[in-house]
Amino acid sequence: MPSPTRAGATATLSKPQARRIALAAQGFLDRPHSPPTMRTLARTLTRTGVLQVDSVNVLQRAHFMPLYSRMGPYDVDLVRRASEAKPRRIVEYWAHVQAFMPVDLWPVMRHRMAAYRDGRHKWWGTVVTDDLVASLRAEIVERGASTARDLDDGLPRQKENWGWNWSTTRRALDYMYMTGDVAIAGRNSQFEIRYDLPERVIPREHLEAPTPTEAAAHKELVRRAARSHGVGTARDLADYYRMRLQPKAGLRAAQEAIDELVEEGELLPVTVEGVRRTAYLHRDARMPRRVGARALLSPFDPVVWERERTESLFDFFYRIEIYTPVEKRIHGYYVLPFLLDDRIVGRVDLKADRKTGLLLVKGAYAEPGAPGETAEELAAELRRLSGWLGLHTVVVERRGDLAPALTTLVR
Repeated sequence: MPSPTRAGATATLSKPQARRIALAAQGFLDRPHSPPTMRTLARTLTRTGVLQVDSVNVLQRAHFMPLYSRMGPYDVDLVRRASEAKPRRIVEYWAHVQAFMPVDLWPVMRHRMAAYRDGRHKWWGTVVTDDLVASLRAEIVERGASTARDLDDGLPRQKENWGWNWSTTRRALDYMYMTGDVAIAGRNSQFEIRYDLPERVIPREHLEAPTPTEAAAHKELVRRAARSHGVGTARDLADYYRMRLQPKAGLRAAQEAIDELVEEGELLPVTVEGVRRTAYLHRDARMPRRVGARALLSPFDPVVWERERTESLFDFFYRIEIYTPVEKRIHGYYVLPFLLDDRIVGRVDLKADRKTGLLLVKGAYAEPGAPGETAEELAAELRRLSGWLGLHTVVVERRGDLAPALTTLVR
């Protein structure tokens, strides 16, 4: 582990060292379990800290993919059990964006909940009144866990903004969720949120735990971000739990927490080759000589969700193109980076056609300097992924320089 050589001096990490530290922190060094169990899931969640939730299901739900990338093929019912069955281990909240977080973060998030409460009078263009909150809460008390559709007051939904056609009820419930007045008990088969009272969702020891000071809450989020990143700049650490976008938090609060953790010796300032800003290494971070990873990374994977960090550490420029018009897309609709050892060596546009049982490779591209075995390793990973998804055949379309070799290899 690097260490300062004199007062005020910082250690220097090469880019490969920083990559390996980051991947080890994210769980890519952990020995696989066969089959993965709840213990495996708990270990992986300790590494990632949060799992972003997204409704796009062209391949697999966003929160399932990072677990697969680290654990290999697993039973996704483990996630349902962890988030809905007792003892509840994770709960959805706005922890990165919409994300699963450990339930013990509930009291840490109370300051965030209070800040959202201050924005009541203009929530997605809807005025959320005390009467509306009280009425919805009373309905949930009587009904139990309910979706917005269950509770909808019948008002017409707005149609002008695709993707955000929410009723007044849905907007009010979203506000109540952000402020902690309700919690997410789970989702139904249509991926609709089921809201319930926090006391029926959050384990008592966390619900009744004292609220830390605002400074202590910021410090805990930075500490967890540093453990999950291994090494990262202040911007990276502030982004992990989206502190930099939060009212009453931001980069200044994150930097104050970082400075305190440096003073206590938990974080070590370091210079990373090719990174302009000072980075911070967690004292427990592992620095392996090698990372033997082979994984497809979701666009919402913590390794790549902060695009500036991805470009700095992996020399990989990445933008998700879901919202880009078809004619302007470069690589495709749902493109996953392909991680091999400690480098991102390619990218592949994937779609699961569940009706026909096909894993469609819409495009496959090698990165500059990708090793000669990239196509072979990617083919093996695509076969493994298709098996996990319950698809029987991998079909490679013609787009991309890896497509010809993949076509032969997956037959």
